[in-house]
Amino acid sequence: MSYPEPRYLGEGGEASATVRLGSQPPELDGKSTAASYLATGDTTNGQFGLYRWDFKGPRSGPDPHFHRSISESFYVLSGSVQLYDGKNWIEGTPGDFLFVPEGGRHGFRNESGEPASMLILFAPGAPREDYFERVGTAAQMTEEERVEFYLRHDTFWV
Repeated sequence: MSYPEPRYLGEGGEASATVRLGSQPPELDGKSTAASYLATGDTTNGQFGLYRWDFKGPRSGPDPHFHRSISESFYVLSGSVQLYDGKNWIEGTPGDFLFVPEGGRHGFRNESGEPASMLILFAPGAPREDYFERVGTAAQMTEEERVEFYLRHDTFWV
């Protein structure tokens, strides 16, 4: 394994970093979860997307599914998060990490009734924000709209 080809060809570097302070409110603040968009595919030139996912307590999270075009990684920051590795549900606690390559069955949920938090990393950086913001309305979609929505967002339920 070697480094990829250089993408920056300048000589002295540039002031191009971005900062998102922890005090900034989450972009998505729902009844059972909140999501902070730390780095989106748009802001990383499609390289990755990084999100902080905060569970507020009530049971929430997706059932087993897979993606064809993106990998997904989970890192538990606080509380207890059930992580599905394609075979078993395991209790993820702070410091636990799950990597899911393209095509890997996975899921996550908070079943404890207590707050929990984790980081979710997608690579490459897909436009997950629309998915996060609209998945809660999937039950109100027609079957045709729901199929198109999940297909557009590379989400296949098992």
